[in-house]
Amino acid sequence: MASLYNNRYDFLQFERHKVFVSYHHANDQWDRERFEGLFSNYFDIIIARSVQIGDIDPYLSIDTVRQKVRDEYLRDSTVTVVLIGKETWKRKHVDWEISSSIRQTKLSSRSGLLGIILPDHPDFIREKYNPYIIPPRLYYNVVCKYANIYDWSNNPATIASWIQLAFDNRFKTNPDNSYPSFVNNKFGERWY
Repeated sequence: MASLYNNRYDFLQFERHKVFVSYHHANDQWDRERFEGLFSNYFDIIIARSVQIGDIDPYLSIDTVRQKVRDEYLRDSTVTVVLIGKETWKRKHVDWEISSSIRQTKLSSRSGLLGIILPDHPDFIREKYNPYIIPPRLYYNVVCKYANIYDWSNNPATIASWIQLAFDNRFKTNPDNSYPSFVNNKFGERWY
């Protein structure tokens, strides 16, 4: 696989970060496994953190789930990557993970934030994306220049540069956490 990159290890110039991966568990599990397999296991440019299916009891209260994610999974991460599939914007857990990631608390510093549009998303490799079919809290943070959104890449140097930029941006810009928290998963064709 390294031959795809002309045997250049441009990604080695970047710091390795603890990256929390937020995604739609039912639809995008394979993409999460591919992301972590490539960039954590094969190229070793990140230390992956994510909530796996079955890690958290689905019958816990909303506040308990949020606290567990924040305290057990996000606490030592420095960047949150949101893998954006065709229905990711609908997921309450993705919204909560983004919200917790960008919040500064006594126990954890806020994380950098970026989104990666997956190949199954309708706006993959288009010049512009429809902001109403990506997670709204992520979109608000793109607008305020706290986060960026990119199309999927297999290139480790590209991914490492995006993660480094998100990490460096954490305290240069204030995040926007004003969007109302999801109570339930959303339905429909778009959030607005």
